[in-house]
Amino acid sequence: MPELLEVEKLRMQFRTEAGFGARFLNHEDGWIDAVLDVSFKMTTGQTMALVGESGSGKTTLGRAIIGLLRPQEGSIKFQGTELVGLGDRDYKPYRRNIGMMFQDPVASLSPRRSVRAQILEPFQVHKYKEQNMDMEVKRLMSVVGLPERFEGRFPHELSGGQARRVGVARALALSPKIIIADEPTAGLDVSVQGEVLNLMRGLQSQFSISYLVITHNLPVVRHTSDRIAIMYLGKLVEVGDSESIYRNPRHPYTKALISAIPVPDPTHVPDRQILEGDVPSPINPPPGCAFAPRCPVKASDECTKRVPELVEVEPGYWLSDCDCCQQNGGS
Repeated sequence: MPELLEVEKLRMQFRTEAGFGARFLNHEDGWIDAVLDVSFKMTTGQTMALVGESGSGKTTLGRAIIGLLRPQEGSIKFQGTELVGLGDRDYKPYRRNIGMMFQDPVASLSPRRSVRAQILEPFQVHKYKEQNMDMEVKRLMSVVGLPERFEGRFPHELSGGQARRVGVARALALSPKIIIADEPTAGLDVSVQGEVLNLMRGLQSQFSISYLVITHNLPVVRHTSDRIAIMYLGKLVEVGDSESIYRNPRHPYTKALISAIPVPDPTHVPDRQILEGDVPSPINPPPGCAFAPRCPVKASDECTKRVPELVEVEPGYWLSDCDCCQQNGGS
């Protein structure tokens, strides 16, 4: 039986400047790699969290999977069918099985359309005919916990949590097999974040949905994800089951992210690993390992010369093969 989703050696490039402008600014051929050599697999009913700082390429990867962006290289297979290279007409049937929750819960909704019209839109786009659309809208609103009286409301009349529930209803409309959730708790109060995550877990149990959760917030996915993929400057540096990554992170970048998670214990003395500097620009990435300039472990000469690869260090666990990770990652 094929994996539900299989991404292999995916590469996404964007043009910066053309011709003379690129040469003048020493940007080689005027292209940047937003996603480079990314590979992972997902199974039915699984939640995978894609974690990294802003600019790491997480959202670009999600948009490539749903077909909003087209990769230059690599493979995206959905239930064994190759999606890369398909035209819009051929891609459209597969897009029905891949729902999307966009980052801003309010801005992702049309300000001039009612809640009812927002939920109906996926049916109209895909020319999907239900016998009773009124009942279908009421069913979806009930599933996500919205009262029927909200049907006629507009986005500006909704709270952030209510707008997010409308977004979840839209993503569920065509009964997808996987939902890509881009920062599903962004801009929400902590209590509302918990409500949204509980809603997503309940829907997963009810409908056997898989989630690819894109986030920079590790605490949000700690108790909701089965697997975690850590992304840095367009590349995956560590992929494994959630418990192993939280208990014993191996890549220095993962260690720094985990060490920054607040612990609700006044007696706890955190062992913070502070990263110096900012994420390098993808326009002029550092040579060799992109993380070397910020690595708290003393980088070797090899780190600045060789671009590391993601290798399987044990069944189901993948780690960058740079010297710092292999020698110090398990400590």
